[in-house]
Amino acid sequence: MEKITSVREWSVAIRINHWAMALSIFILIVTGLYIASPFTLAKGETVSKFFMGNVRYAHILFGVILLFLFIWRVYLAFFSRFHADWKDFLAWTNIKNFIHQIKFYLLITKEGPEYKTLYGPLQSLAYIGLLFMVFVICVTGLILMGAGYHTGFTYVAATILRPVENLLGGLAMIRYIHHIFTWFFILFIVVHIYMAFWYDAVLKKGTVSSMISGNIFKRVKE
Repeated sequence: MEKITSVREWSVAIRINHWAMALSIFILIVTGLYIASPFTLAKGETVSKFFMGNVRYAHILFGVILLFLFIWRVYLAFFSRFHADWKDFLAWTNIKNFIHQIKFYLLITKEGPEYKTLYGPLQSLAYIGLLFMVFVICVTGLILMGAGYHTGFTYVAATILRPVENLLGGLAMIRYIHHIFTWFFILFIVVHIYMAFWYDAVLKKGTVSSMISGNIFKRVKE
């Protein structure tokens, strides 16, 4: 006989980091797309038309916030008191579970794989990819932001990253990479939301709501 019990899955720190990062990425996508292809405000006095400046300010602000959220998430991976550490990102190395989860997503098997890590094999690989994308978008963003400053944190960061800028071919290529990775984020968000709801609908673990409550539902044999 089985009963359904609520089990703590996510710590408060992980949930705050998740939603803060989600909000930051969303705002960065919207503002970034506008900066890449701005439209003209036809009405009003010219002196009041500082919309691009405000959008760019918001983009830079949330870019810096995303950078610190990334650093915080890496910190949690190594020093969290909860079970969300760096070993969870290696779940994909379990080849047997990796293949099992692919079969589950392809509807070949009815049950998902059993794993002791926080993430499943495919999830761990996806989140490694997400953190890599955040790293690249922050590094390229710092280079682009620092190009317009001659003092302060951004200037220092851009100076330190100058070898990266030269290695990648200059500011034009840095901007192109920054823009392409924006679309990678959009693709990730679409797939992530779809898979979260799909996984929740099939296994009924409360996966979506767990990122708010912190708990998932598990079947336990009595």
